Amino acid sequence: MLSTTYVPGAPNWLDLGVPDVDAAAAFYGGVFGWTFRSAGPEGGGYGFFQLDGKTVAAAGPLTEEGASPSWTVYFHTPDADGVAKAVEAAGGTVRVPPGDVFTSGRMGAFTDPAGAQFAVWQPGDVQGLETVMRPNALCWTELYTADTSAAKDFYRQVFSWLYQDMPTGGGGPEYTVIAPAGSADVGEAGHGGIMQLQQENLDAG
Repeated sequence: MLSTTYVPGAPNWLDLGVPDVDAAAAFYGGVFGWTFRSAGPEGGGYGFFQLDGKTVAAAGPLTEEGASPSWTVYFHTPDADGVAKAVEAAGGTVRVPPGDVFTSGRMGAFTDPAGAQFAVWQPGDVQGLETVMRPNALCWTELYTADTSAAKDFYRQVFSWLYQDMPTGGGGPEYTVIAPAGSADVGEAGHGGIMQLQQENLDAG
């Protein structure tokens, strides 16, 4: 399960890109009781969603051309530049090359071969989210993909993730639980899952 004792390949940050950060802060404050703390003038509008004074997520203005409002999951790494090379070698795309965020850490943003977007965070002064696995905080991550087998191969090459396939019943596609490399029990250490998109979803684009 998720923990703030971050290991390589585990989710360690979550942020929202939106055209109106104030509106997003008001919305999520009403839904989850989050408060919003600005990163200050040097943050370019970026700031932190907090719950009882602990950071549970973040938000900032859209910065990529043509980007739509969306959440981004970041995964812990000790080497963001190494992940960028692994992404390209595995057939993915580097959207934002790794770069330093002041002294907080180093981040890079990527797209997998099927088009799913994700990022990595190499900790500096900021290790990651300050609380998870509690009400109104991050508790699980999922990838819905057009090709489960290809996705598993890609993320295994990039993060060395471990997988456990689980039947969903009713003749539906299997659900794959993800755990960081080195986990003794994938089910116990699982931080997310991978799910094959249904044919009706694919037909609808």
